[in-house]
Amino acid sequence: MRESLQETFEDGNFEVLTEEDGESVMDVVKEEEPDIILLDIILPKKDGFEVLSELKGEVGTKNIPVILSTNLSDPSDIQKALDLGATTYLVKSNYSLDDIVKKVGSLI
Repeated sequence: MRESLQETFEDGNFEVLTEEDGESVMDVVKEEEPDIILLDIILPKKDGFEVLSELKGEVGTKNIPVILSTNLSDPSDIQKALDLGATTYLVKSNYSLDDIVKKVGSLI
């Protein structure tokens, strides 16, 4: 899925950086200062909720919009993400790749 998303974003003229696990996200975000972050919840080493909490707790990253894009559709997961500061929450099965790209584009 990550590769498909990356290709779709690049086709839409976005510059894309990807990480395989939640542990490495903070270092990359601090170094690259992205305009927006698309984050899954199910990640190795550190889940997306932990990453989101760290992002929103740091002065240098707290204002970067974060979209959670995941297959978890439980209302408690959605509420937790929004409470932690997610800009929006997308359940992957409800959106095409093009829809996700449009949503990200509308928030930049």
